[in-house]
Amino acid sequence: MKITVTAEKRDVKGTGASRRLRRNGKVPGILYGNHKDAVSIVLDSKTLHQQFHKEAFHASILELSTDGTKESVLLRDYQLEPVKGTILHVDFQRVNQNEKIHVNVPFHFINEDIAKGVKLEGGVISHIMTEVDIACLPKDLPQFIEVDLVDLGLGESVHLSELNLPEGVELTALTEENDPAITSIVKPKVQKADEPVAASEEAGEDDASDGDSSTEASDEGSNEEPKEE
Repeated sequence: MKITVTAEKRDVKGTGASRRLRRNGKVPGILYGNHKDAVSIVLDSKTLHQQFHKEAFHASILELSTDGTKESVLLRDYQLEPVKGTILHVDFQRVNQNEKIHVNVPFHFINEDIAKGVKLEGGVISHIMTEVDIACLPKDLPQFIEVDLVDLGLGESVHLSELNLPEGVELTALTEENDPAITSIVKPKVQKADEPVAASEEAGEDDASDGDSSTEASDEGSNEEPKEE
């Protein structure tokens, strides 16, 4: 089901105007692309936050309704407040149904807990990539790419060339010379029991050494005559 985003055109621009909008529960944004002029928009903060946390909001064609005019768009960029994580600004790009688009879509890894290399061989899964850039027409855009790990053994990896892609979808990073791994099953790291003890003993020796040097420095400092200011 397509997500509909409601917005209004805004005439006021600038940092001060954007701050006032945010104080009033609004989020400034911009709409551009498809050989049309860019339009400054404003959205309701509460509604936008609810939609923003859906995975499909970031990797699917959205319907943007601006003052009643509906257009197909992609979320292209956003700015978050670093502490609270609130949305400060959003960028939407218009899409042409007849032109290919580039989008980062997430991987959905399934059967991780029953993968051969995990369940039978005691390995752990190491994800190298969690999303990938694809090229496709808007109608062919998948919300995610599924990766089944059930048959993956210890020491084995899944590469881009092994993925089952929906029809019409291309992986931009996959070439004849480049076929990166996206996940693998590796041996778990085991820490030797005596390593923490040895490290603790070394730390104790260092502390004792530091304590002696600080005492000497203190004694030497006490013999110095105060400088006149």
